[in-house]
Amino acid sequence: MSPLKPFTDESKRLCDLQPYFCLMRLTERSEATAISSDYELSKMVSNMIGKSFEEYSSQRSPEEDDFRKRMTLLCDEIELERSKFSWSEKLLYENPMRLANTPVMPQIIKARLRNSNFLIVVKLENDETSFTIQVNENHTPKTLIDSALSKVRKSQIKVSDRASDYILKVRGRDEYLFGDYPLIQFIYIQESLSGSDVPNVVLKPIHTLQSYISYKQELNAAPKRPPKPDSLRSQNQTNNELTTATLPKRKIKMSWDIEQPFRLRLQRIDNVNCDLVRGIKIGIHIGLYHGERRLCAHHSTDIPSSNNRSFTFEQDIAFDIQMQNLPRMTRLCIVIYEVTKTTRSKKSSNTSSSRDGTIYKDSNVSINPLAWVNTTLFDYKHQLKKGLLNLYTWTYADDIQSDEIFHPLGTIEPNPRKDECAVIQLTFHNYGYDNIQYPSEELVLLHASHLANNETLSRNNSEDASISVSQMLSQYLRSINKIFEMHDQDRNDIWAKRYDIKAEVPEELSILLHCVNWNERDEVAEMWSLLKQWPTISVERSLELLDYAYPDPAVRNFAIRCLRLLKDEELLLYLLQLVQAMKHESYLDCALVSFVLERALRNQRIGHYFFWHLRSEMQTPSMQTRFGLLLEAYLKGCKPHVPLLRKQLHALEKLKQGSMLAKKGSKDKVRNLLQDFLHNQRNSGVFQSIQNPLNPSFRCKGVKPEKCKVMDSKMRPLWIVFENADQNCNDIYIIFKNGDDLRQDMLTLQMLRVMDQLWKNEGWLKEYNRTEEEMNKAINEFTLSCAGYCVATYVLGVADRHSDNIMVKRNGQLFHIDFGHILGHFKEKFGVRRERVPFVLTHDFVYVINKGRGDRMAEEFRYFQDKCEQAFLILRKHGCLILSLFSMMISTGLPELSSEKDLNYLKETLVLEYTTEKAREHFRSKFSEALANSWKTSLNWASHNFSKNNKQ
Repeated sequence: MSPLKPFTDESKRLCDLQPYFCLMRLTERSEATAISSDYELSKMVSNMIGKSFEEYSSQRSPEEDDFRKRMTLLCDEIELERSKFSWSEKLLYENPMRLANTPVMPQIIKARLRNSNFLIVVKLENDETSFTIQVNENHTPKTLIDSALSKVRKSQIKVSDRASDYILKVRGRDEYLFGDYPLIQFIYIQESLSGSDVPNVVLKPIHTLQSYISYKQELNAAPKRPPKPDSLRSQNQTNNELTTATLPKRKIKMSWDIEQPFRLRLQRIDNVNCDLVRGIKIGIHIGLYHGERRLCAHHSTDIPSSNNRSFTFEQDIAFDIQMQNLPRMTRLCIVIYEVTKTTRSKKSSNTSSSRDGTIYKDSNVSINPLAWVNTTLFDYKHQLKKGLLNLYTWTYADDIQSDEIFHPLGTIEPNPRKDECAVIQLTFHNYGYDNIQYPSEELVLLHASHLANNETLSRNNSEDASISVSQMLSQYLRSINKIFEMHDQDRNDIWAKRYDIKAEVPEELSILLHCVNWNERDEVAEMWSLLKQWPTISVERSLELLDYAYPDPAVRNFAIRCLRLLKDEELLLYLLQLVQAMKHESYLDCALVSFVLERALRNQRIGHYFFWHLRSEMQTPSMQTRFGLLLEAYLKGCKPHVPLLRKQLHALEKLKQGSMLAKKGSKDKVRNLLQDFLHNQRNSGVFQSIQNPLNPSFRCKGVKPEKCKVMDSKMRPLWIVFENADQNCNDIYIIFKNGDDLRQDMLTLQMLRVMDQLWKNEGWLKEYNRTEEEMNKAINEFTLSCAGYCVATYVLGVADRHSDNIMVKRNGQLFHIDFGHILGHFKEKFGVRRERVPFVLTHDFVYVINKGRGDRMAEEFRYFQDKCEQAFLILRKHGCLILSLFSMMISTGLPELSSEKDLNYLKETLVLEYTTEKAREHFRSKFSEALANSWKTSLNWASHNFSKNNKQ
């Protein structure tokens, strides 16, 4: 029998399809028939992105076209590799193994076990039979399968007795244990043993695996299309760099050969939203930036206000920097402002300030910024932009906390609402050449080789050779603040020691980069040359180089070179920051984008979170083009993943509808409304056989409406319960909240995972007290989790802590939810700060920790305090990593993390400039303060509960 051919294009006529014997079958669209053509795929991807391809096509730029082509090459190359996968490689792609970095049993677990032996329950698939088997730290999955089959044979159950016919699956989730790894290296095993649980696995026949079935189907299917002749490798070698050989024969000049100042002509601005009645003048501030660093003096120009919203300038502006010294990633930052006589707005500045461009000294007159825009000087092909530039501006957000009038860390994307925003028209001076091009990497390195013997690059010929590099950098290693407060002489001395830093302390590359004069081409060339020879540095220090302070492409490429050593589990831990760091990139195609996309295409678990990180930002106008193109590339590059993600999107859309019902009436009424909504057959089918969007390892068979409810907080989040797709396994619970921006919560939860990993790596829990009594075990669990959250919430400045967002599991584990306020942004009522303690430590907590006693000098409480101190000192030890992860999130749209000043809270709590002993004493004082003022916390909670009960 010939295979069935699906037809999904509803626009075709039956006579065009010519069905055999006029027979057709109407069937439910499945994953297999969902994507039958490129047209179907494009249509599906368009809906999933949330922005139509027609809209992309109408606004597409040459840069977007080139980016699409390059990403298609990357996707085709990886798709070709996947087409050659064996069934086990296919399984590994779809359900990646979670492995620890080392096969050695962690001290945390070893302290709980006797002789390094532990138990595992092995259950037969589709059978209630299970066996409890003792294994040791050296046993592998094959060893466990052999032991299980030995017990099966003794019980006379008829199954295949070949170990190669089976695989171990974690019970209740789509996670597999296979390969020649010790069982203890699997993270699932470590998580179970750390929680004093017995790992549960299923002995699953390989021939029942979906990846095995689809692999066999593909072997019998039609041959795959041959790979495209163009290779990504050769394409990458060009990296969009143009040389005199590849450019058309026109007058071309390298920017490094132009010694004249950079100049532009400001022509006019239109559609300015200004106060035509009270405004005195309309003006523009213009600055050149490299990251957040100003390259030269700002320029200001203004003209009298008129009766309309258009203003003509026709002014030539020359900057105090030569064209040859402009860095590759120079940004032109412009602010439109009005001068008014009346009350200043939130963003206005009085004219007595020292800000550049202030031109009035009348205390009744202020400068009120109206709009801003950023653009690069060089395009994605390294050429100075030519012709008339129309710059579509952005207005200042009300929640931006920065006092700076310029916004150099803001997007370089134009405002898509062109009819609603002010537009600036200007041109760059061309110095008499058709094309002005920034030198290629090859030319920059050639220039550096010519400078090798140039002593002027040291800036300082009188440095003290007796001072070692370690001595010179010691004060900056203790305090990150001092790096930003560095004097010119210190910067000169450190720059003179650049070769010693490379040889002796390469991890301190970031300090050296702060000493480079990026507005001097010779030093830029020297730094690029140094980076080519620089040893690989740690992940912790590499991530730091991807934040906003390091825009130079050679620096960011070096960081990616180091991050390529990241294992998949480590990359997942930092994926949020890597995606957010893309917002600081000046061009669509860059090393960071290619690196993350490639890893997502090679690991479906990474791809899952990559998709959702991007998809959650598609409502942000400045990110729609960049993230939309990335979503398109990913979805078209992993077609088997598309149906799975599509089902999750449909399920979330239904939950969104359910959450709207939850806001219509009393608690009891909306609970019934929600359950009726989920019972409806049209709705319940959407939730069948979907992956949990929060963790794709958990597969949901369907929703359990009778267990679902509406929670009683302000936004009425939904408590949704799903049946696990694995039989007789625990239900899957999620909280769905609609109407709040949860990106800040996501950052805080991710930071808690990072902290947890740091504590585990340091063996923080290795002194855990083993006990057989359930109550004592629960108290120990409460004590340790309470210690962790006390320290974490203190360091992160988590605010709005009350009894509704601090919870306790049945096993005694304490945990927090709802992280809407962080970094010390504490809530106030009538001008009075609600929370006046460093962290939550109530008398109730002390009562539980002391097992019912109030004595603060009890052994249990001293143990708790000691654990808090240890946890704090471990985080402080990794303070640079924590600061780097937050720095990468600056100016990415989080209201409480919009500028460098928002990091001050972290710097104050981590006290990196202190010695270890002084830092311990500092934390002890905060601990004592929290304990002494715990009555205030209890009073605040009582007030919160009273207010909440009165509203119900």
